[in-house]
Amino acid sequence: METKMANSHQKPHAIMIPYPLQGHVIPFVHLAMKLALKGFTITFVNTQSIHHQISKAQPHDKSTTNDNDDIFVKARKSGLDIRYETVSDGLPLGFDRSLNHDQFMECILHVFSAHVDELVRQITVRSDPPVTCLIADTFYVWPSMIADKYQLVNVSFWTEPALVFTLYYHLGLLRKHGHFASNDNREDTVDYIPGVRAIEPTDLMSYLQATDISTVVHRIIYKAFEDVKKADIIVYNTVQELESETISALHQKQPTYAIGPIFPTGFTKSTVATSLWSESDCTQWLNTKSDGSVLYVSFGSYAHTSKHDIVEIAHGLLLSGVNFIWVLRPDIVSSDDTDFLPVGFEHDIKDRGLIVPWCCQITVISHQAIGGFLTHCGWNSILESIWCNLPLICFPLLTDQFTNRKLVVDDWRIGLNLCDKKSVTREEVGEKINRLMGGKTSDELRNEVKKVRKTLENAWAADGSSERNFNQFIKDVKDATWKLDNSPFNHG
Repeated sequence: METKMANSHQKPHAIMIPYPLQGHVIPFVHLAMKLALKGFTITFVNTQSIHHQISKAQPHDKSTTNDNDDIFVKARKSGLDIRYETVSDGLPLGFDRSLNHDQFMECILHVFSAHVDELVRQITVRSDPPVTCLIADTFYVWPSMIADKYQLVNVSFWTEPALVFTLYYHLGLLRKHGHFASNDNREDTVDYIPGVRAIEPTDLMSYLQATDISTVVHRIIYKAFEDVKKADIIVYNTVQELESETISALHQKQPTYAIGPIFPTGFTKSTVATSLWSESDCTQWLNTKSDGSVLYVSFGSYAHTSKHDIVEIAHGLLLSGVNFIWVLRPDIVSSDDTDFLPVGFEHDIKDRGLIVPWCCQITVISHQAIGGFLTHCGWNSILESIWCNLPLICFPLLTDQFTNRKLVVDDWRIGLNLCDKKSVTREEVGEKINRLMGGKTSDELRNEVKKVRKTLENAWAADGSSERNFNQFIKDVKDATWKLDNSPFNHG
């Protein structure tokens, strides 16, 4: 009996494994910090490739070179028990994962789990306190296998909106009704997904609109969304009040908690390095601009776009006459085509525009000079811009971004579409930027953003929904640990 009591009070120890993409690593790191603040021991696992990119991106200070091997050194110095490990994704460090995306994803699908299994085995053998819980990205196909093998509570962390999750979760229904995976997909409204009133097929994620549905990403989605049905708990980086019907319907199936928005403490640059590229400092330039006069433009860390679209957006920025910061990853078109701006563009923008390869987004969009955000609709970007009361122009490129656009433009009315038709034209870009940055439409959007910002703020207040859900999630993890510790299978 004493052992049972000791186990029920033992310190929870979670192994956390984010998907090896920038937009997944960031919320995972901030969730790790939140859980450590609540008394968890965390062992955080990045792929060697992600770790190498983060280390390379850090400004090198000779006196702290050794610390570069561990992104959580400062967090530990502040008293948090976060350990750090790296694991191979199955490919050499020098392999270009951006250019050879499908090969990279095949490795994540078929090879990565063997490396994870070996690492988890090593951690569980030597770990004090004992590992009790696995918190893995929902897009992985192996969490239930690893959690079962090592008798761990299986927590799935979803870093996107619940709407996107439930559409993947109900792929079978979409297939059955002919909106997905048929030779001639239906084009009428989807109105039969539990907790989703109605959604147009054009607002489904890009993978659900594709004609070739046998790609490696499709195969990952199929397997991952079978595996997540075996999770003990699912947590989402969203807010209950923003997606209440969707979350309630999911909660009928499995324990489901909205615990967002998951930001760094104080919404300032995190003490933990998460950036995969070295960050340009835009503060001095922004200090020379008047409040709300600068448009921030970024298409995120992952998706690619065409040279045509970049050229039209560049001309649209010129036509608008607005100040802007444009984050342009060198591989935004492709890592073997880095010359994509119109001839003379950088000369034409003079003091009005600043182009950088990457920056600390939270720092830039918190600056009082920023007045709007032209975005690819990545979920982290949407949450961060709402927090900064910034209206959006939406230019979705891939995956969940088309569905996120629906939430921003149609449901919450805090943004505009960059192009209402298929192709991007400079005239429409210029016109949309002007509508976003000033005038009647701009005022309406800003009023709506303030309301959604209040919802985010309230969620983490003393008795807010995310605060309550977070505490309930922690309690569930501890309760499930006790059950696993005291199952007959655990006593030989």
